[in-house]
Amino acid sequence: MSLLDDADLLESRVRRRFAADTGTVDAVQRLVELFADEAPLLGSQEVLSRAHSLAVELVGLGPIQMLIDDPAVTDVLVNGPGEVWVERSGRLERSGVIADEALIARSIERLVGPLGLRADRSNPIVDARLPDGTRVAVILPPLAVDGPVLAIRRHRADHLPLSAFAEPAVVRLLESLVKEQLNVVVYGPTGAGKTSLLNALVAGLAPSERVITIEDVAELRLPGEHVVRLEARPGSAEGVGRTDIRDLVRAALRLRPDRIIVGEVRGAEALDMVWALSTGHDGCFSTCHASNAPDAIRRLETMALLGAERLPLEAIRAQVRAAIDVYVGVARSSSGSRRVTDVHLVGTTGELESLILADRSVRADSRSRRGWRA
Repeated sequence: MSLLDDADLLESRVRRRFAADTGTVDAVQRLVELFADEAPLLGSQEVLSRAHSLAVELVGLGPIQMLIDDPAVTDVLVNGPGEVWVERSGRLERSGVIADEALIARSIERLVGPLGLRADRSNPIVDARLPDGTRVAVILPPLAVDGPVLAIRRHRADHLPLSAFAEPAVVRLLESLVKEQLNVVVYGPTGAGKTSLLNALVAGLAPSERVITIEDVAELRLPGEHVVRLEARPGSAEGVGRTDIRDLVRAALRLRPDRIIVGEVRGAEALDMVWALSTGHDGCFSTCHASNAPDAIRRLETMALLGAERLPLEAIRAQVRAAIDVYVGVARSSSGSRRVTDVHLVGTTGELESLILADRSVRADSRSRRGWRA
């Protein structure tokens, strides 16, 4: 019998014993014990290596797990059976890992199952956050035409400072917006770094301020003694227990907030947010998908209309322009880095004025409706 056959037999015996094990010991620890028991002559490093490899397959996500564990990878993207893509250091690239339908199905179940969620034909779209902050999005056939789609976005433990997004003069401008309690909307396309920039902005809040964060999937990490994190709840597969962003915005107003941060405005909750900002809740933040500042304003107006029963567009338009003081654009460069592209101030008469000049210096003669000067 060859060494390869011996290795296969050893692994087979360990698999059987592990499958029959009903204990609650950590998987790697238990597999180390089983390998050591079955092959006492194996070295400790060999035992640990084999245990890790088998644990990834038996309780992890197989080869996908290795991509998630790579510190340079921020996103793992499965577009159906075939090669898995990753975003590494800001760039999309092929990973070299091939995922078949069985691996994808097993990975989806192991990711969302422990959260009490179900992904099947009756519930083909799942959006979830893992305990470590990792975001998981699943879309199944028949909605996903070419097979199950899985997107995994790893949570960044290290938050980028404002200096990673802009030059010193622009950083000082952004810090001033936060200190002077202007209401700020960060806009940009998908994957531009809106949440990362928002994290960098709110890192400058005073620790004593009472901050309420509201998100679909909790990603913001704020310092401070009075941070309350609220997260929307999609409800069960039967549609029971749903709590959306709009519900949370209304609830936040009763929590005596100094600042309200809505991670992303996507729908009718824009109306509640705009009303909150128009009634004295200054120094608040949010993000939205938009290509430029005028587009961001139009999108906010359209979303607010979704929540308004009888308000005319002109009334909504006036509310939006009165509520938001500054629009900050962010985009991803060709090198993969995220950069602040522009900062637009809503001026004294409601017009938009760019605060960043062509040479990336900051305009010094602008004034907001509330008297703030650039």
